[in-house]
Amino acid sequence: MLLVIDAGNTNIVFAVHDGESWLGQWRISTNEARTADEYAAWLLTLFDRVGVNAKVITRAIIGTVVPVALYELRRFCREWLDVVPLVANARLDWGIDVLVDNPNELGADRRLNGLAGRELFGAPLIVVDFGTATTFDVVNSAGQFCGGAIAPGVNLSIDALHRAAARLPRMSIGRPTAAIGRNTSVAMRSGLFWGYVGLVEGLIHRISDEMDAKPTVIATGGLAPLFSEGTPLFDVLAPDLTLDGLRLLADRNTGPPLSYSPERSQGIGQ
Repeated sequence: MLLVIDAGNTNIVFAVHDGESWLGQWRISTNEARTADEYAAWLLTLFDRVGVNAKVITRAIIGTVVPVALYELRRFCREWLDVVPLVANARLDWGIDVLVDNPNELGADRRLNGLAGRELFGAPLIVVDFGTATTFDVVNSAGQFCGGAIAPGVNLSIDALHRAAARLPRMSIGRPTAAIGRNTSVAMRSGLFWGYVGLVEGLIHRISDEMDAKPTVIATGGLAPLFSEGTPLFDVLAPDLTLDGLRLLADRNTGPPLSYSPERSQGIGQ
């Protein structure tokens, strides 16, 4: 079995794949100080609850946009699973050409989204990943990753609005029933949700206009189900796309893992 670890700025997702389907997914908040032993105490308990035997995990792969978390994640795989993990970096065989000015600056999560989107849904495509930042990743008709756009995630917008305006409350994102709010809370919810939908729709339209053919538009990330309800522009809802990218990358690189060199992988996942 394969253990996939997707370490983002807000959460780290652990998932187990048996070669045919995902057996389980578990999410924990990203904490740079968390140790390998703490990951083990938490995750192995969850394994037991769903009947996953850690001894049958023979492969692991880590994709991260938080480089400082990598050491303890790798140590967890080695010491608790007896597996040397692959790390999603530029030295692996990705099977996708990257047409950007400096490929080493491209975040691993964005390249993974492009890889998984192309393999699962074909090309051309736009992947919109709703995470800490909202990224728009573009694959052209030839199957090449050719760039995209990065916008602040909606939760960053909520935090900024609350900090900058002392009388405005901190609230969670949700879809309002109307655009016109008749009190402060509803007005904020409308502005955050429909304003963000407008940002997403505007970027999708502009990116599509610059592409060589009509793209398939894919929504992924934790808030993808919510925002996919607010616009007809998404063709596919694929919440696990980054995990699928890691799975596909692991399947392309089945030899002994290359040793990890922070100096040679700087920029991956930034």
